[in-house]
Amino acid sequence: MRALVMDGSAALGFLMPDEQAPDAWRALEALERGVPTFVPAHWALEVANGLLMAERRKRISRADAAEAAGVIGQLPIETDDETGRRAAGETSALARQYGLTIYDAAYLELALRRAATLATSDAALAKAARKAGVQLI
Repeated sequence: MRALVMDGSAALGFLMPDEQAPDAWRALEALERGVPTFVPAHWALEVANGLLMAERRKRISRADAAEAAGVIGQLPIETDDETGRRAAGETSALARQYGLTIYDAAYLELALRRAATLATSDAALAKAARKAGVQLI
């Protein structure tokens, strides 16, 4: 694997005790092995929101959410600077083509541009990635 794009669902898949998705753990292992890992700018908001929603739904405690946020802050993940500039063009075109939200299409666009493997637990995004020729973890 040359590079990795990790969406919010993949990150939550190894952070949340009641999810523990095997693909998410493989993504974390790749990251820990030094595979360059990229995310769009909204990734941090998406993960933080997932943790907050889990806390509100009593799936995790406030302390657990804070600990998970700390883990995320320590990961060697690079936020891609071009994602926003591509939103109205390539990303919107992918969203239209595959019926994705612009947020999910940003992960697909980034994976295509970086020739990266995509880590996601989102079924619609995974289906679109397969159709676009993006390798999934």
